Amino acid sequence: MSDHYDVAVIGSGPGGYSAAIRSGQLGKSVICIEKCGTDQSPIFGGTCLNVGCIPSKALLDSSYEYHKVLNHASTHGINLNDISLDLNQMLTRKESVVSDLTKGVAGLFKLNKVKSIRGFATVKKDLCIEITDEQGSLSKISADNVILATGSKPVELDVAPSDKKNIITSKEALNLDQVSHELVIIGSGAIGLEIGSIWSRLGSKVTILEEMEELLPQADVQVSKEALKIFKDQGLDIKLGTKIESVKKSKDKVQIKFGEESIEADKLIIAAGRVPYLENLLDEDINLEIDSNGSIKVNSLCETNLTGMYAIGDAVRGPKLAHKASEEGVMVAENIAGLNTRLDYDLIPYVIYTHPEIAWVGMNEARVEEINIDYEVASFPFSLNGRSLANNEKQGFVKMVVDRSKDSILGVHIIGSNASELIQQAIIAIKTELSAEAFGSLIFSHPTTSEAIKEAASLINSKAIHISNRKRKK
Repeated sequence: MSDHYDVAVIGSGPGGYSAAIRSGQLGKSVICIEKCGTDQSPIFGGTCLNVGCIPSKALLDSSYEYHKVLNHASTHGINLNDISLDLNQMLTRKESVVSDLTKGVAGLFKLNKVKSIRGFATVKKDLCIEITDEQGSLSKISADNVILATGSKPVELDVAPSDKKNIITSKEALNLDQVSHELVIIGSGAIGLEIGSIWSRLGSKVTILEEMEELLPQADVQVSKEALKIFKDQGLDIKLGTKIESVKKSKDKVQIKFGEESIEADKLIIAAGRVPYLENLLDEDINLEIDSNGSIKVNSLCETNLTGMYAIGDAVRGPKLAHKASEEGVMVAENIAGLNTRLDYDLIPYVIYTHPEIAWVGMNEARVEEINIDYEVASFPFSLNGRSLANNEKQGFVKMVVDRSKDSILGVHIIGSNASELIQQAIIAIKTELSAEAFGSLIFSHPTTSEAIKEAASLINSKAIHISNRKRKK
């Protein structure tokens, strides 16, 4: 007789562990099945905590600290000699951060009475789940509700199959034990730009190849153009509109040919996006609907076409972002418990953790024009912000898009230091329907980088103090 649960969650990434914990908080009997781990113990956190968001941010921070000391310490009157890089210690710190967070999830599971098991899960009829461990032993459970939170995996390119040595994915790129002389990255999205930034700061010559004609086409065009200029000034060689024709390995080198050009590198990093991870998840009798992109079809509540089965996060439509997955997990858990919870998908923030950071929420100019809203924009540069100048962080700007007739904020786009933190203020303003004039009338502490958002809002109504106002169109 199999064990039975109110909720069974497959996958323990941000979406999975959030769904499991919230279900436990709501009094449900919960089990979470995770395939990764050592011995018989699962390691929680999925791609984000283990090989994605967290380790990359740890290395981004460490590499930037090294870069600042190496290149900017003298600006502050700090003179240092014999600066050296201890890459092993940098990687050890990264692993320590990851370990602390994964252990934290385990503690939260225990606190909220969430049972966990390690193994590969296959969903069978009547929401029965067969779990196979590494030794091939089988166990079975059943549940009233199953939440598929299996995440995603890196896109594989036929022209450049990964060998985990010279042709690698983002996972291996965060564990390189030495600084390569020359790296080539395929893909200029968030993953490619962040990994490129890490190794460029540590001394690698980094070339990024992108098939699209524009950098970050989903971002506001003014932001993407500024980002391209800044990244090139930082030494990232970004080649747009490049189609890879061939990739050849020779000894310890990789040769990449595109158009009339070719380049040789120590490592080729594939960062061309991610696709849902659904391998061996469903028994052949399970008629779960999958869309043309390989994602599980769901409605706005993350319900699949099968009663009692839900899917969230990277396994479904929408951006592959940890915070989106987490909120979907909470929503599903609450709706299973009988609460009426909805997500506002229009207010999902996007962040790229380069330096300067890039972040946006809501609509950009192109989208506003597409749906024919009468709008206006205002931009305030960080070069006119007192705190940014004091911090020697004067690159970038805040751009606000506003409905002209309603004075309502439609979108905010930021490229600059701490953009990932500043964008949260924009989310709150849009969600609470705060007008640009009301936003600009708020009292912000001085000096702070947040004042740049206040100034952008004030500029809409010609009330900015630290930049020349222009007459508002009637």
